[in-house]
Amino acid sequence: MTAFRSRDWFGKTDKMGFIYRSWMKNQGFPDDMFDGRPVIGICNTWSELTPCNAHLRDIAEVVKRGVYEAGGFPVEFPVMSLGETLLKPTAMLFRNLASMDAEESIRGNPLDGVVLLTGCDKTTPSTLMGAASVDLPTIVVPGGPMLNGKFQGKDIGSGTHVWKFADDRKTGSMSDEDYILAESCMSRSAGHCMTMGTASTMACMVESLGLTLPGAAAIPAVDSRKKVLAHLSGRRIVEMVKEDLRLSKILTRPAFENAIKVNAAVGGSTNFIIHLTAIAGRIGVPLDLSDFDRLGSHIPLLLNLMPSGKFLMEDFYYAGGLPAILAELKGLLDMDAKTVTGRGHRENIARISECYNREVIAAYEQPLIPEAGIAVLKGNLCENGAVIKPSAATPSLMQHRGRAVVFENIEDYHARVDDPQLDIDETCIMVLKNVGPVGYPGMPEVGNMTLPKKLLEKGVTDMVRISDGRMSGTAYGTVVLHVSPEAAIGGVLGLVENGDWIELDVAGRRLHLDVAVTELEKRRQQWQRPQLPRTDRGYVNLYMRHVQQADKGADLDFLVGGSGSEVNRDSH
Repeated sequence: MTAFRSRDWFGKTDKMGFIYRSWMKNQGFPDDMFDGRPVIGICNTWSELTPCNAHLRDIAEVVKRGVYEAGGFPVEFPVMSLGETLLKPTAMLFRNLASMDAEESIRGNPLDGVVLLTGCDKTTPSTLMGAASVDLPTIVVPGGPMLNGKFQGKDIGSGTHVWKFADDRKTGSMSDEDYILAESCMSRSAGHCMTMGTASTMACMVESLGLTLPGAAAIPAVDSRKKVLAHLSGRRIVEMVKEDLRLSKILTRPAFENAIKVNAAVGGSTNFIIHLTAIAGRIGVPLDLSDFDRLGSHIPLLLNLMPSGKFLMEDFYYAGGLPAILAELKGLLDMDAKTVTGRGHRENIARISECYNREVIAAYEQPLIPEAGIAVLKGNLCENGAVIKPSAATPSLMQHRGRAVVFENIEDYHARVDDPQLDIDETCIMVLKNVGPVGYPGMPEVGNMTLPKKLLEKGVTDMVRISDGRMSGTAYGTVVLHVSPEAAIGGVLGLVENGDWIELDVAGRRLHLDVAVTELEKRRQQWQRPQLPRTDRGYVNLYMRHVQQADKGADLDFLVGGSGSEVNRDSH
């Protein structure tokens, strides 16, 4: 039998071998678990503080069954779990910390292969970033979306309807009683957001990258077929170890290009760009912001799913799931790029790619929107780039010139947005500063600013909004995000003043601040770096000193690349 990596722990006959085996045996493992079989780490992001992942303990037990059946030795371990719904100030602040947790847990322990149990937004990219830096055989088991929300006889989508209901309550068109009732109606089963929010986007991302078994992305969390997939994934990871099918053999340039195109076709979250860029940086695949526009912006929208459409992930699964999307895009994808099965998508979906509902999944020749991928903007307001999601925007606002109404930070926004005296109308452009990676810190999902109450009451439903922050994948609107360089480090966004004129031209990929260069230089001389509270110690301080800008994936500069799996020194 081939000597696996874990033999450096359990295969030793000296004092260290005694220590490593003996203490594991206090859990009741028999001698033959240490006979040289593959040791499989089940990286679990379960937490009751991450509601989307609260069912992953059960999923882990199913994965273990598959590992045992295939002759492996499964060992479950926890890593920091990032819940988008509860964690302040933003889960994104801790994505890189969780990736470090995953990386060092994988590298420092006797593991030959890894199963990543993921769900909520940041749990997928963080664990995958960590695993990529170690580069062992790895397979992902997405936790799955919740069942469709049901409220007053209609489907409601997690996140997407939160924004709608909040606006309705603000204007008095939804009562407080109905608002509270909708909470239980929206979140009614285990699983993550059932819209094409970031969690669903990440599930589609890992499947399109080839890191899951076919069809994994859309299976509802409570569907028995989710457990079947988990069971089969446990079997498959043991085979992957024996085949030495490492992440670096799957995460190739063609795989990343496939993911970009698929993301456009499903109307995926803008957060996809930041996370995929960071993953590429860990595995050493060159990926530039311009790649997302060049490869994805002209891809048609094929999936009719909130917030870009009207259906939900449960409907997507019943209609055929991601294999049906891959089949529609087969002429644009590298269908032979290797996946965790050892084969390409072409073979993987050969018998499971039929579409069962054309209202949910459109044909390539008859798309919902001809060109719907995320657009990358450039201009003097975003020298390194900014992004916008056309499929979730208002077509009439995609080319717009408006007067800037500026909020210096999130506190300023909350204090003034509903002030009846605020000088704003529907033609203005709302600008929010200092919510980028450094400025918040952590780059929160506040870019889709709620419109002023007085405009909502007039029936205004969308305005151009610009920030250096992010927005939830469940959100919608003509929202320009990820402006780089950000305001807090001296980017031009930090120099914008009330009354300045800004031009947005999505078709021309342009975002321009109509202020003379001499005036901007004068403002720059007077600009002062914003002071942030409670950022002088610990991880937050480390993050602020080393985080890269949004166009680079907002990873920490010293984490780019990988360290591999080798550990030469023992602990005693």
